[in-house]
Amino acid sequence: MLVLPPPELLWQDRRELHRFLFECQQNCRPDRPPKIVSIARDIDPVDPLAFLETFWEADRLNFYLEKPQSGEAVVAIDAAVQLTLEKGERFGRSRHFIESCFRQMILAGPHRDSFVPAFCCSFTFFEDNSAANSEHYYLRNPGHLKGRHSAPVFPSATLFLPQILLYSEGDRRILLFNTLLDWQSDIDEITERTWPKIRQIDEIQNRRWERNRPAPHPSKSIWIEPQTEPFRQSVRSVLESIAAGELSKVVLSQAFDICSSRPFDLINSLDNLRSLYPDCYIFSTGNGRGQNFIGASPERLIAVRGGELITDALAGSAPRGQSAAEDADIAHRLLSSDKDRREHQAVVDFIVERLIHLGLTPERSPQPRLMRLSNIQHLWTPITAPISSDIHLLEILAELHPTPAAAGTPRDVAQTQIRRYETFDRSLYAAPLGWVDYHGNGELIVGIRSALIDGDRARLFAGAGIVAGSEPDRELAEIRLKLQALLRALV
Repeated sequence: MLVLPPPELLWQDRRELHRFLFECQQNCRPDRPPKIVSIARDIDPVDPLAFLETFWEADRLNFYLEKPQSGEAVVAIDAAVQLTLEKGERFGRSRHFIESCFRQMILAGPHRDSFVPAFCCSFTFFEDNSAANSEHYYLRNPGHLKGRHSAPVFPSATLFLPQILLYSEGDRRILLFNTLLDWQSDIDEITERTWPKIRQIDEIQNRRWERNRPAPHPSKSIWIEPQTEPFRQSVRSVLESIAAGELSKVVLSQAFDICSSRPFDLINSLDNLRSLYPDCYIFSTGNGRGQNFIGASPERLIAVRGGELITDALAGSAPRGQSAAEDADIAHRLLSSDKDRREHQAVVDFIVERLIHLGLTPERSPQPRLMRLSNIQHLWTPITAPISSDIHLLEILAELHPTPAAAGTPRDVAQTQIRRYETFDRSLYAAPLGWVDYHGNGELIVGIRSALIDGDRARLFAGAGIVAGSEPDRELAEIRLKLQALLRALV
């Protein structure tokens, strides 16, 4: 990888940008793969959502991930390079694609000791997404909201190196422009396309961003209730399988459909989510066809930074109390619940076993903690391990996805049960999405507390872990509680 310092006036003079790209093109050869030029600079503070709003286009891939409480955010617009896969060794093929692209990079700017070019990634829950024993959700179906067999909204794997990438960490903001360049590229066209976006960045820096939020619910919303009795029967059937020793846990989910008399506002909905749930990961990823998968997830699947792996075991849930005394009582009952502790321990044991299988040495606390969110609390055990550079984040992902928190245990048996009982396509629900950079650092979360939105229609997802001792009505109540995270925010 060739690292070139940028000209001093690169960001102030269109001619300097043109000259720099022309010089990079001299490294291209007709018999070699194209180069990827990545130009970075530090910029003044800018609100990640203001950045997304400025550059967002419905017909372009986009990605947004923010942890408001920590000040970390990644915002990606359009694709300089992309890969989509439908099935077959998607994690291994994705890793190979990312590494091959990074070998062709020309870097300019303060990359070396900070954030470097990164791919944004999303993977559907099931690898063979088109073969799910359920109907795919067709959002733009005029006249009603029922699903029907059609192409999936998201492919099995989507990876893209964005044309524009904003990384925010603490008080620092780093902006990257990426472009594909070969010996025949039109440098004039690339410069003309890039320069206006540079000027837009200058305009939104240091600008106070305020939005006038509409009412917290869509006007004239229609809530399509799923049939609850089939869900209850599914829970009872799963409990029979558990009692017979066929498995110990299955995560069953439900989809709820709503529509509005006006299109949902993506930016306002995300702004509501980060105001309501600042301790969650607020996310959105668009497929370039006008559909976005958004949510407020409490669950980090994998984070790799500076040679350390962090992952979360998150399972076992209860509502928050109306008073401090009630809240403490509910928390005590959750920590003492045999059913919830067994469900949680299954996730801990699975993660530890898979990490050991990779040759890692995981560390964890002996007892679960509480992760308290605004409307729900979970049993939580963070797990860490030192990691060497020869183990890639996507290699770890292949071992961990899906965890028992998202599928059940044993994993293969649980996934078979999910396909049997769920009548809809999970798509990105409970699936991994995040980013991976050149150094192998990155972060992937689990897409729960989520919704698929398109225009004036949305499908909301939530699930519950079914184990011995589960009660159908209690699991339905837990699902409805989790759905409030999205329902309160959509506008």
